[in-house]
Amino acid sequence: MRLEQEISSWLKNYLLSNHLDSFVIGVSGGIDSAVTSTLCAMTGCKTIVVTMPIHQNPAETDRGMEHCSWLKKKYKNIEILNIDLSDSYEQIKKSIPEKFNKPLALANTRARIRMSTLYLIAGSSKGLVVGTGNKIEDFGVGFFTKYGDGGVDISPIADLMKSEVYDLGGKLNVIPSIMDAKPTDGLWDDGRTDEDQLGTSYDELEWAMNYRDEEINENQQKILDIYNKHRNANLHKMKDIPIFKKK
Repeated sequence: MRLEQEISSWLKNYLLSNHLDSFVIGVSGGIDSAVTSTLCAMTGCKTIVVTMPIHQNPAETDRGMEHCSWLKKKYKNIEILNIDLSDSYEQIKKSIPEKFNKPLALANTRARIRMSTLYLIAGSSKGLVVGTGNKIEDFGVGFFTKYGDGGVDISPIADLMKSEVYDLGGKLNVIPSIMDAKPTDGLWDDGRTDEDQLGTSYDELEWAMNYRDEEINENQQKILDIYNKHRNANLHKMKDIPIFKKK
């Protein structure tokens, strides 16, 4: 059985064994959500794909909607929802004292609004919210928002490196505009990419995550330092919540 079939079968078995009816996935216009939503569609179970722009770069939203349309043509079990959350985001900003409206906190708020939206839909559809994080993001550098895109019920590609996600995307015939797009988290108005934020490429981070004390050159050391900087800063996201244990 091929990898895509294994993952799709695993998704379907988990859904049915928990007596649920649907998958709910946020579609961003990137490779991770495209692959994940396709794997869900392959199950034959109801799959609700949701675009949720918040002051989004139109090119990102267009890619996401193009992917949703492609899925709908290919699979009969697809429901598409396009929900613009820009006004909701602005209302929250206005409700909070301005001193708390810091750029990174606001970016993470966008991810948390989207998470809440997906859970509202899932809660009304006997659905599972499906995560789209890959291994580098979820277990390497912690490049996700806690209780935002990190708030999910099931994570089908979290054991795949970014390169493996692209390989799977090719096998699934994901549309070229997504395959060719530079990865971005879609949380900023200035169009910054993941590489802009991380300071290095996913291929280089993948190398660093697999590094095992071999001799390295100066450039590789810089990559390793970047990887460790992000990992150490974000380890709290990848650990269980601390709980005080009474004596």
